[in-house]
Amino acid sequence: MACPSCTISKQRIILDIPSKLTSMVLSHFDQRDYPYAIKDDYILTTEQAAADLTDFLEAMALTEEVSFKIHNDEWLPILDIRTYIESSWVDNILREKFIAMHFQPIITSTGKIYGYEMLARFKDQNGDVIYPDVMFPAAKIRGRTFALDRLCRIQGVRQVTRLSEDQKAFINFIPTAIYDPAYCLKTTTAVAKQMNIESDRFVFEVVETEKIRDTAHLKSILTYYQNNGFSYALDDVGSGYNTLDLLSDLKPPYVKLDMHYVQGVHASEKKQAVALSFLEKAREYGAITLAEGIEEIEDFEWLKTNGYHLFQGYLFGKPLPDPLPENAVDLTRY
Repeated sequence: MACPSCTISKQRIILDIPSKLTSMVLSHFDQRDYPYAIKDDYILTTEQAAADLTDFLEAMALTEEVSFKIHNDEWLPILDIRTYIESSWVDNILREKFIAMHFQPIITSTGKIYGYEMLARFKDQNGDVIYPDVMFPAAKIRGRTFALDRLCRIQGVRQVTRLSEDQKAFINFIPTAIYDPAYCLKTTTAVAKQMNIESDRFVFEVVETEKIRDTAHLKSILTYYQNNGFSYALDDVGSGYNTLDLLSDLKPPYVKLDMHYVQGVHASEKKQAVALSFLEKAREYGAITLAEGIEEIEDFEWLKTNGYHLFQGYLFGKPLPDPLPENAVDLTRY
């Protein structure tokens, strides 16, 4: 059976209606021949019916106690159904797979390209680019975060054939978009194995590390990746109150220092203190450290001198539709 969070079918709206309004709402649906079902005191219906009901209730000032949700997402005020429906364009992007992966180089201290971070770019039917900071919030509103995250992971895995054999692919994923690793990640790992590429060339990168609250759930995901031969990284470490503690708890093979502490680090004692604390914690268990968001050579030199292993940022290359033709970035040009 297909996972409802990963498929792009018409979504079922779950309505929480006060008992005093239930009879009126069901009568409204019956009069307009809208399909519905009742389960556990909630009403299940279609987007069209929910939108029409919203207009009906708003006209009588009865929306205050009515809410809706999709799948297992949080309950929202019924008036938010309009924003949800306005985001329906996301479904078409996912259904038609209007996605391309861009490549941003990750280098060693000598300039050798260690690998690439795979960054998703989307296009609408007119060919206009939709950037992730638009796509992901809209997908969340639409209840499509799970499907979008899965599509990006699979597309990222497939791009590894475009890299040199000694280069790794860093592929982002959102932990909260994965309910059960064995179920939700099965397709991703299957695609990687079908390509007959060594699994250690894939580094699955946890995004929004600072928002992680369920460490046990994240551990189950990382264990699944590890048991299938893949590596993993924590992103944005240092940007949240609990991220340094996560390093000790999860012991990821790769850790990425948040760009806030990277940019201008050569001239900021506060940022240097965070960067050095991060480095010390990573050294305790032998993690490979990566500094992202580097735009100035002075920051690169400071980070390199103090022991960081890998580096990423516009200074070395912006995300591009293709990997660089060279296997190294010429650092003598800076």
